[in-house]
Amino acid sequence: MWRISSAYVALGTGIEAMPDGEYMKPFPFNCAEEYLSQKIRENFPDRHMVHARWAHLTDPQEIHLQQGRGQCQARNMCMRGCPFGGYFSSVSSTLPWAERTGNLTIRSNSVVHSVIYDEETGRASGVKVIDAETNEIHEFKARIIFLNASALNSVLVLLNSKSNRFPKGLGNDHDLLGRYVAFHNYRGWVSGELDQFQDNYYYGRNPTEPIIANFRNLGKKEPHLPFVGGYTIFTGASRGRGKEMSNPTFGEKFKEALSEPGNWTIYMYMQGETIPKYENQVRLSETETDPFGIPQLVTSVGYDDNDELMLQDFFTQAQSMLEKAGVKNIETSDSEQAPGLDIHEMGGARMGTSPENSLLNSWNQLHGCKNVFVTDGACMTSTGNQSPSLLYMALTARAANFAVEEFRKGNL
Repeated sequence: MWRISSAYVALGTGIEAMPDGEYMKPFPFNCAEEYLSQKIRENFPDRHMVHARWAHLTDPQEIHLQQGRGQCQARNMCMRGCPFGGYFSSVSSTLPWAERTGNLTIRSNSVVHSVIYDEETGRASGVKVIDAETNEIHEFKARIIFLNASALNSVLVLLNSKSNRFPKGLGNDHDLLGRYVAFHNYRGWVSGELDQFQDNYYYGRNPTEPIIANFRNLGKKEPHLPFVGGYTIFTGASRGRGKEMSNPTFGEKFKEALSEPGNWTIYMYMQGETIPKYENQVRLSETETDPFGIPQLVTSVGYDDNDELMLQDFFTQAQSMLEKAGVKNIETSDSEQAPGLDIHEMGGARMGTSPENSLLNSWNQLHGCKNVFVTDGACMTSTGNQSPSLLYMALTARAANFAVEEFRKGNL
């Protein structure tokens, strides 16, 4: 059920793959998306096409206005950076809040070279930074260091943080740093045309997409499936322009084509879970460096049989759902793109119970250097099939609170 309360919607659907909570009002489905959702409910009772949980302000509250943010304008240009702050980002939300504390210093054009390890104290004493404009080297001292450079770059910094104690990189006693790198599988794409709703269109450029929540291997592996893990399906429907727009001209025909939309197109693409594996690793190049003399990262990460089997299942299930909805001219496509070409790189400095199986403990501390925390995607031990950024933020807040308490106790 949906409960509307002010600008927030309490989602109590009981969908196992999507934990319940309170979220902003979603953008509405357009008519074709609503139709697809209905057909999926009718033909696949265990599958749920719902509003995805995106970070857009559909109805800003006082806390958002205090940050100087405004309502999402549905321009669908989020990746360029939102000047209204309608789409969440550190630039529009967390950094302004941090600045208001008076305890924030932002130093731009700074390339982190390494974390400095103090052999006498067994702690990190700061970071080494290269000025990107002058190439000057600076060392900044710190009692506690949070490394959140994005998964692979955090691993690069740790690998490059060498000392007598850690010749293979900070905290890397068991050759685990840079290993168990994982990602999300986005290779599968399915689309087709819908004849219905030729007299309907939609307003604005909705910056969000509906999703079909994962319905594979929930809780435990289904015996009949040849793969482990599951996948979220992103989906949506839109109308392009008339046929004349495929060969644009000028004048009357061009104007007529602008005013007459083409058919509805419905698409689906997968966000598939992958298995972190020891052999999937990144390491420092022995010969290549970037313009600042920092070794380049060599990536040795590939797909496996599980990925291929999951991809084929997605093709089969997506096509089946579209066929039940009366979608025609269905096409499937495997991009065969390299792992990580999209987003959501994870692993490389995984959490665990001991230095023998991980780099970080349960609080995201380096086992071998307690005043260094890594709370971005590098800490992940599995990928799941959901988008992980909110989890990183939660892990960061959790680790920061822990670090403050440990500092107060004199343990850091």
